[in-house]
Amino acid sequence: MLRRTARRAQGDGHGDPLDAAQERRVRAVLALGGVPQADLLDGVQQVRLRLLERAAKGQEAPRDVSAWAAVVASNLAMDWHRAKRRQERLGERLASLRQHEHPSGEDTSVLSVAVARGLDALPDAQRQVVVLRFYADLPVRSIADELGVPEGTVKSRLHTAVRALRARLHEDEVV
Repeated sequence: MLRRTARRAQGDGHGDPLDAAQERRVRAVLALGGVPQADLLDGVQQVRLRLLERAAKGQEAPRDVSAWAAVVASNLAMDWHRAKRRQERLGERLASLRQHEHPSGEDTSVLSVAVARGLDALPDAQRQVVVLRFYADLPVRSIADELGVPEGTVKSRLHTAVRALRARLHEDEVV
């Protein structure tokens, strides 16, 4: 800590971009914004990272670093809540799918197992869009918004995944 303070005093640019008071303020803003205690350190690190990125881009330091850091922390808290809500909605959709009654029978069981194996064989990105589209019944636009990718990317992944699943089911002589 003494070395860091000495470096900051010398102005070598390698010190912590947040002093202790600014860090406490960032932690407080995050905590008051509803970020759990376990995630506070990550939030403080994100604020530090953004300050360092500004410097790396050659941008001037904010006039009032403490105020700037508080605003960034507030934005991070909002982002944390948005991400949490997205995960909760997805979990609710998947849970509701599990509750639906499915017809029983040997043919259905064989097909279900074959589809599950086919899904397991898909790359993560393809499996994700298939599950969201066909199991969670989300439209392509919603999937694109949730994943932060263009609609065309979702369509492409769906097309490739469905083609691979179809080939696998024919290969296994299930359909």
